Amino acid sequence: MRLSFLPEDVKTALSNLNCNYLTEIRLRRGQPVMAEYKGKYVKLNRFGIAEDDRNLIIVSNITPVINAAVGGSMYNYTEQMKSGFITVEHGVRIGLAGEYVTQGGSVQAIKNITSLNIRIPHDIDNCSQYLAETLFLNGLHSTLLYSKPGFGKTTMLRDLAKKLGASAKCNVLIFDERNEISAMDGNGNGYDLGENVDVIRCYNKKSAITGAIRAMKPQLIITDELYGDEDISAMQYAVDCGIYVIASTHVCNKDILKTMPFEYFAELTGIGENPLIYDKNFNIVGSGGVDNVDRNIFIGK
Repeated sequence: MRLSFLPEDVKTALSNLNCNYLTEIRLRRGQPVMAEYKGKYVKLNRFGIAEDDRNLIIVSNITPVINAAVGGSMYNYTEQMKSGFITVEHGVRIGLAGEYVTQGGSVQAIKNITSLNIRIPHDIDNCSQYLAETLFLNGLHSTLLYSKPGFGKTTMLRDLAKKLGASAKCNVLIFDERNEISAMDGNGNGYDLGENVDVIRCYNKKSAITGAIRAMKPQLIITDELYGDEDISAMQYAVDCGIYVIASTHVCNKDILKTMPFEYFAELTGIGENPLIYDKNFNIVGSGGVDNVDRNIFIGK
């Protein structure tokens, strides 16, 4: 697990945990360090999970943590920070809370950062097996994964990219705007997504899609976190070009989802559970249930 930027006492605490079950670490200035572990928030001491409020780890200064996370080059992350987060190496995404500096109604910078929400990526082989067997055995279909944050949408998209690129033997293009699906570093090293997958990262979908379709000739586009009319229009353009799209969103309003250019919808209801699958009119196609995928996962692989 690549979390070398964390304070030493936090890393010591994490070394005593099974990090396969770790999904978030929350640092708040002057407050106890919290972690989401096995789906529950717990406080940490240097031995791991704290049973009471004695000897809790307190972070008094957030600035050294964020400086270490960006390798001392905060300037390189200015554009990402305008959206309230940064994605560092290995797909670790850090949400930022502090003083937002605005100009003309747009965020220009964040200063005096007081809280970090560090989200840990997972690489779970075959976590998308149920979805793939339900929808993609006889061909591709444009499909939207949706749920509240933290239900594993990006993890499932990553596995679908590998699985469909190999089984359907099609050219898969990933629009990885936040560098979370591929988690590539400055040398282009990240998750092994297979021989049929191409990645465009750190560029917005609207600006990239027209040229990318011409240049890379994908048969399937995979992307995460659709939001706003521009993202939806970009996906509509891809579908109009005859390209299948698999994407994710936090939007859970079915009336809004029905207006999007997808044949099927997959509702993620919890980690380790198969999604509920619906057709365009939200008739049930797959009933979900408990997943039998091996959960011996390795984080930061």
